[in-house]
Amino acid sequence: MSLWGNKDLVGNAGTITINLSAKTITGTGTTFSTSGFEVSEGDVIVVGAGETYGHAVIASVSSNTAASIATTQYLIPHPTTGLIPAGTTYFITQRPISSLEDVNYQAPYAKSNRTSSVFGVDAVEVGVAATTAYAVGHSGWVGVTTYTDMHGTLRVKHEVLVAGGILTTTDAADDAKYPDS
Repeated sequence: MSLWGNKDLVGNAGTITINLSAKTITGTGTTFSTSGFEVSEGDVIVVGAGETYGHAVIASVSSNTAASIATTQYLIPHPTTGLIPAGTTYFITQRPISSLEDVNYQAPYAKSNRTSSVFGVDAVEVGVAATTAYAVGHSGWVGVTTYTDMHGTLRVKHEVLVAGGILTTTDAADDAKYPDS
């Protein structure tokens, strides 16, 4: 299990149901172990879209529709039901595991007027974003926080968490901030 990889998006086919007490994931229409997708121990699963239900680290994969997670501490169940709804969207990435512990990037992403996330930004995306508010100095795993100041101006803060080559041949949903061309 590595501390991070270079794939912005390992995959996101289908939906999942998480049993928090058993730390298991059951997928519908998922392909966890299919060639070309191949989720691995140490990959990070981001549960939900937009304001997420949090993140977990994959502990093992037993089939295309079954996986287990190492811990539930970074998952935030629904406040009323105490569950993560069945049929939830997800995506799997190789972002740094250390970003899960950083309070700036923990779910839910939207906190008051701030939105934060970790993106895999490749060299092409760095070049395309260079003239935008989302310009970053280096490719790699980048933490980005945005907010609107008291004058109504968008402010963007970023930090390169891990510099390096990122593969975005299968790209996470970040093209609004880091377009591929």
